[in-house]
Amino acid sequence: MKTHILITGASRGIGAAIAASFDPATTKVVALSSKVGDLNDSAVPALLWAQALEGLDGRIDVLINNAGVFEENPISRPDEAWLESWNRTMQINLTASADLCRRAVLHWQVTGASGRIVNIASRAAYRGDSPAHWHYAASKAGMVAMTKTIARAYAKEGIYAFAICPGFTMTGMAEDYLESRGGDKLLADIPLGKVADPEEVAVMVKFCALDAPPSMTGAVLDVNGASYVR
Repeated sequence: MKTHILITGASRGIGAAIAASFDPATTKVVALSSKVGDLNDSAVPALLWAQALEGLDGRIDVLINNAGVFEENPISRPDEAWLESWNRTMQINLTASADLCRRAVLHWQVTGASGRIVNIASRAAYRGDSPAHWHYAASKAGMVAMTKTIARAYAKEGIYAFAICPGFTMTGMAEDYLESRGGDKLLADIPLGKVADPEEVAVMVKFCALDAPPSMTGAVLDVNGASYVR
């Protein structure tokens, strides 16, 4: 029987690499992007979940939350604009993911099935980020805490949760950021001497989604070239 997998944020970068890593002979994947629905709209996660269930014949075995935004929000902005940006990042990066995690857990409880959640967080969850990205770091720290809570709460039911914390990964978003911040200086902070490739992150996600032993539930895995070791 094929493993049914739902991935968000799969149009490019890490999400696209994750989707491409699964073998269609053994998995059936619904890979969603922002074109399908804007996660800043609180009604969209429910619609995406229902759509994915329909596309996966009423059964989802693995949820991979990869969708997210990384937008500057300096504290010098006017109050209303700063708060709007904060709320948008929290909604897309954390609240929408939580909504989907909740639906996944309820789905497995109702069906009596085992299931897995893989949440794509960030090294920013532990080391913070730039002064213009309070909201991003906070959202990713929340995602890690949420993942651990799910793992603790539902392990006995065969529901497992993992978090992946990439550092800089060579996507279009990271390339722009590296250029704006001075790529050479940032690379000097990575002992490996290179930014991760999306495919490297995808390897870890695929492992957690399909092969990680149950005793690993709650694990938080770093993919950052030793730029931050907890």
